Parts: sequence; C-alpha cells; structure tokens
Amino acid sequence: HCDRGCQYVSEAFHKATEGMIHSYSKKAYPWDNACIESFHALLKREWINRFKIFNYTHAYKLIFEYIETFYNTVRIHSHCGYLSPKEYEEQYLKNLETAVTSLAS
Repeated sequence: HCDRGCQYVSEAFHKATEGMIHSYSKKAYPWDNACIESFHALLKREWINRFKIFNYTHAYKLIFEYIETFYNTVRIHSHCGYLSPKEYEEQYLKNLETAVTSLAS
C-alpha cells in the first residue's frame, strides 16, 4: 500500500511490480495508511537506525528479528492494555479457559 507519489504511479514501477496487486491511498487522504506509517516510524527509530545494512538479506533478518523477538513479545502496546501482544494473548487465553471452565461447571 502506498501513496500516489510519482515513483509509484510511473511506468517503470508498474513494470517492476508486474503481477503484484497495487494498492494506493485515496487522493488527498493521508490517513489511509496511518497505522503502517506509524509502525514504519517505530521500526526505524527503535531498530533499523542502529545498524548499517549491507544488503536485502541483512535488512530482512533485522526486520524479522525486530518483529518476532521484540515488537510482538516484549514491546508494550497501548491497544493491548500496555501489555506486549504475547502477554495480551496469554491473558486472553487464560480468561477464555476460565470462562469455559466456569460454564462447564
């Protein structure tokens, strides 16, 4: 998903991304991709800017490491009640199990 910048609507971009589905923000509506823009800012500020990236594979590994070992497991999120997504899911499953057990009794 991207904005309507000239680089994304150019013939060269369309040729390079042939076979992919293109997704664009609505014209003059920057809020379309605010969530992912916020995530990209966090990713850069908290992780990527600490490293010198050597190639695509290195970048891929760094991003995977950030998401799987920090963002989803350690970093707290306000929408999860200031728990990490992992802690939130564990709490949710525990509450669900308790509710099911009490219904079965």
